[in-house]
Amino acid sequence: MKTAALLALAAATSTEAFAPQTTIHRPTSLTATSPNNNENSLTSQLTSLASLSILTSTLLLSPLPSHADGQTKDFKLPPIDYSDKSRCVLNSSKMGQANAARDKLYDLRECDLRGVKGNEYDLSGVIMTKTDVSNGQFKEAQFSKGYLRDSNFDGADFTNAIVDRASFKGSSLKGAVFKNAVLTATSFEGADVENADFTDAYIGDFDIRTLCKNPTLKGENPTTGAETRFSANCID
Repeated sequence: MKTAALLALAAATSTEAFAPQTTIHRPTSLTATSPNNNENSLTSQLTSLASLSILTSTLLLSPLPSHADGQTKDFKLPPIDYSDKSRCVLNSSKMGQANAARDKLYDLRECDLRGVKGNEYDLSGVIMTKTDVSNGQFKEAQFSKGYLRDSNFDGADFTNAIVDRASFKGSSLKGAVFKNAVLTATSFEGADVENADFTDAYIGDFDIRTLCKNPTLKGENPTTGAETRFSANCID
């Protein structure tokens, strides 16, 4: 360590000898510096750099946990625009699924969409409250970041759909089918899932524990014949 410090000091001295001379007026001060102080200073700098490197690696390899939209407790929604006569129409997003991007608010609150056909639609970011989409067809549809609360989804088919970071809080999902659907970070808090089918659905560890505690997770799906609790892998 002492040798490295002496070499670094020699290199600096050699460089200064050939550098242009500039006169800078500073208050004169006398400081006694021993070789031990130089070595301690260099050691301290190297230790600081090593600590910073370790901290940076830790932050990169262990990112902070993200919070799912489906688990958010409170949302502040704008008033419903009842003057928009074309509001209650199912439209697929033209911007793709990325972060539920849309050019305007996709508001289907209080709409009657019973039996609607939305297979392969991108409905990411949709807002539904007191909406009736019972027996709707949503095979391979996308509902990323969907606000799907207090609505009627009885008998709806979400086979192969992507319903991530969404919230079904307070909704009725009796007899709904979620076969092979992606349900990551999606909340079923207070939802009625009696007779629903979750066969082969992808549900996160935290979310499945919450779903298994839902008292309505029971019965048998009238369409597929799957036993509801068993289909969600909730084995007591």
